[in-house]
Amino acid sequence: MSRRGFRYRPGRSLVTGASSGIGAEFARALAARGSDLVLVARREDRLTALANELEQNHGIHCRTVAWDLSEDASGRRLREIVPEQIDLVVNNAGFAVQGPFADGDADDFERLIAVDIRAVVDICSAFLPDMIHRRDGTIVNVASTTAFQPVPSLAVYAAAKAFVLSFSQSLWYESAQHGVRVFALNPGPTRTEFFDVIGDTAAAAGTYQTPAEVVATALRTLDARRSRPQVISGRRNTVQAIAAGLVPARVLLPTLARMLH
Repeated sequence: MSRRGFRYRPGRSLVTGASSGIGAEFARALAARGSDLVLVARREDRLTALANELEQNHGIHCRTVAWDLSEDASGRRLREIVPEQIDLVVNNAGFAVQGPFADGDADDFERLIAVDIRAVVDICSAFLPDMIHRRDGTIVNVASTTAFQPVPSLAVYAAAKAFVLSFSQSLWYESAQHGVRVFALNPGPTRTEFFDVIGDTAAAAGTYQTPAEVVATALRTLDARRSRPQVISGRRNTVQAIAAGLVPARVLLPTLARMLH
C-alpha cells in the first residue's frame, strides 16, 4: 500500500553512468532528497564536477569512482571499492551501436554486452545479497522501450535491454519475498548524449522526454511504494511499447526498419 505523503529517501545511493544524462539527473534528484552518493562512470573530470556541485548545493557526501564497467568482474571489484551499506543501486550505464549488424564491429558488440548486460548482472550479484540479508534495499535497472520488441539497426542493443527487462522481472519476484525492491525502468527516447552518438533516427519509434521526466517516473514509483517489476516512462511510450508486443514481427520489423532508416 502506498502511504500518503511518503517520500523515498535512501541513506546512500550508487549510480552508474552518472557523468551525464539520466545518471546525472538521478544523482541530482537523490542528492536533493538528502541521499549520500557513490557516482560511477569513466569520465573522472565530470564526476568530480558533479560531486562538488551536489555537496555544495545539498550538504551530502558524494564519493566518485572512475571506472570502466566493461572490465571483467566489474561489480565484484566495485563492491571491494565501496564496502559501505548501499540502500539504492541505479544500474544506468549503457551505450548502443547503431547500423546493420553485418556492418558492425565485433569489439563494439562485445563492449556493449559487457556494459549493458554483464555489468548489470555482476553489480546486482555484488550488492543484492546484502540487501536481502538486511531485508531492505532497492535496485533500479535502466532498460529501454526497445526491450519490448526487436529493433533492426539496433539489434544487439535492443536484445541487451530485453535481457535487462527479463532479468529485472525475475529479480523483482525473488527479492520481494525478502523486502527488497527491484524493477526495470524503461525510458523511451531521452534528450541525452546517447542520441548525439548514435543519431536522432534511432528515436523515431518513440516520444522524446527529458532526463528529469524519466527520473521523475522512477521516483514516483519509489514514493508510491509500488511493487512493480517494470515501469515505462511516458504515456505515449507506454502505449507504443504495449502495442508493439501485439503486432506480428513480420509486420512490425519492416515498419521499424523504415522508421529508423
